[in-house]
Amino acid sequence: MSNQEAKAGDSKLVHFFKGVRAEFQKILWPDRETLLKQLVAVLCVTIVVGALIALIDFGAQNLINFLIGIGS
Repeated sequence: MSNQEAKAGDSKLVHFFKGVRAEFQKILWPDRETLLKQLVAVLCVTIVVGALIALIDFGAQNLINFLIGIGS
């Protein structure tokens, strides 16, 4: 690799990170109140979906056990 190729690669890398920094400055970060509201919403939905999956799993397992019991 020649010196010119190395310098060209460095300038591309520097240009990339300058672009990343510029994009991060455009981000509108939520305030603390909004962040907490969104956190609570995500946790509630996660708990509800987890409970539904657990109920479906429990029901399916009982159905399978019932059907196996009938066949014996």
